[in-house]
Amino acid sequence: AVARDQAFAFSYPHILDGWRQAGAEITFFSPLANEAPDPDCDAIYLPGGYPELHAATLAAADRFKAAMRDAAARDVMIYGECGGYMALGNDLIDASGARHEMLGLLPLSTSFATRRLHLGYREARMGIPTPFGPAGMKLRGHEFHYATTLSEDGLPLCRMTTALGTDLGPAGLVQGSVFGSFFHMIAQS
Repeated sequence: AVARDQAFAFSYPHILDGWRQAGAEITFFSPLANEAPDPDCDAIYLPGGYPELHAATLAAADRFKAAMRDAAARDVMIYGECGGYMALGNDLIDASGARHEMLGLLPLSTSFATRRLHLGYREARMGIPTPFGPAGMKLRGHEFHYATTLSEDGLPLCRMTTALGTDLGPAGLVQGSVFGSFFHMIAQS
C-alpha cells in the first residue's frame, strides 16, 4: 500500500515499477483524505513529499493514524522516506512553530521552524535486513530536505556517506517492523 497525495507526492516511478516486476500488487491511499492503507497489505510505503504543509490535516486524520498503528502492531512492514519518515515520528513542528502529533511509530521529532538545507547524493549501508536486501547492502540515493531533527533516538537504519565518501554517520531509525530515513532510494549500489 503506497501513500499518494499532496503530502506524499514524491516517489520514483522506477522504484514502484521494479516492485511490480518483482510481483508486488500496489494499491494507493490518501492520508490527507483520511484513508487507511489496504488492511490486507503486506507492506506500507510512505514516500517523500510535504507533510509539513499539511501537518494539521495529518494530525487530525484519525482513521489513517489508527490503521497505521494497527498495521505496526501486526508487524506489517512500514517504510517511510523523507516526508514519510517525518510522518512516522512522534511530532512535526511546522514553519510557524506549531506542534502536530504524527503517527508515533518512530522516536523522532522534526521541525521546520528552524530550517536547514540537507542536500546531496548519498550512499546508505543498511544496518539491518530489509525487503530491499540483506544487512550490509548499499543503496544509492539522495537527500533533499529542510527539516531539523530535534530528537532521533533508537536503532539506526543505516550508515550514510556522501557521494564523495565523507562519512555522515548513522541515519534513520528502526523500531520493530517500522523503518525509515530522510534518504530517497534511487538504486542498489
